[in-house]
Amino acid sequence: MSQSTSKLARMWDSDIAYSFRRSPVTIIAAIVALAIILGAVFAPWIAPHNPFDPSSLNLMDGFSRPMVPNEFSGNTYLMGTDNQGRDIFSTILYGARISLFVGFAAVAFGMILGITLGLIAAWRGGWVDSLLMRIADVQLSFPSILIALLIFGIARGVIPTNMRETMAIWVLIVAIGLSDWVQFARVVRGAAMVEKNKEYVQAARVIGVHPARIIFTHILPNVLGPVLVIATISLALAIISEATLSFLGVGVPPTQPSLGTLIGNGQKYLFSGEWWILLFPSATLLALALSVNLLGDWLRDALNPRLK
Repeated sequence: MSQSTSKLARMWDSDIAYSFRRSPVTIIAAIVALAIILGAVFAPWIAPHNPFDPSSLNLMDGFSRPMVPNEFSGNTYLMGTDNQGRDIFSTILYGARISLFVGFAAVAFGMILGITLGLIAAWRGGWVDSLLMRIADVQLSFPSILIALLIFGIARGVIPTNMRETMAIWVLIVAIGLSDWVQFARVVRGAAMVEKNKEYVQAARVIGVHPARIIFTHILPNVLGPVLVIATISLALAIISEATLSFLGVGVPPTQPSLGTLIGNGQKYLFSGEWWILLFPSATLLALALSVNLLGDWLRDALNPRLK
């Protein structure tokens, strides 16, 4: 048996893999999340149409019902079309790309910032620890969506007008990331304060190992378990935050629509009978957020030694 095969066999027989195989809900959640992610990644090859190419749009196809031939063009669309004749299925695939990119990037930014500040607070202690934790406490007293709105508004005021649309996604990533670093910092700080008093850290200090090396090569690997759980749950929250901000018109620009902007566009036509424009993007967002949350719950239980 080759080395790679033996590694796969050990992974398959691990406690985490066993826990995954024994949970049908987790398996279904993983399949749903993977299907949406792969659909978004390969949208240019999977989508029947490019909904954001004006030359490919036909206004005569506007408001086509799902699986019903259009009375003017005779074209049939799986999930119907919107007011501009854009295929809803294609817009969902392309919109999910932006939502997932913003979600992953915002969580990565918030995680890196939170881990760094949490490790610094635990290692330095004293006034540094008190200052960082008081800032965290103040931020926790406000809803994260309000923090993101405030940061997004400040950034929009600083950025020149001609660059606002091109920088909108990056501003959104920073805004969501800055509103979400506190959870990572608090968890890492608590775990790191326990680890730094253990014998292996004291031994590294005695032999003169640089503090930065102790923090990132000895302490950090031992506090990553809870961080992975928080990151998984935060991904769903970041995607919802992006959709909320875009729905409110302060997120992704209309030229680069995400699931939030698609939902915002669909709600305009809900009471006029074009229900599919709102239903399918909303269902996709719900399925994505729910599946990621379920995976986070499973990961939390799988990494909890008290439940083994």
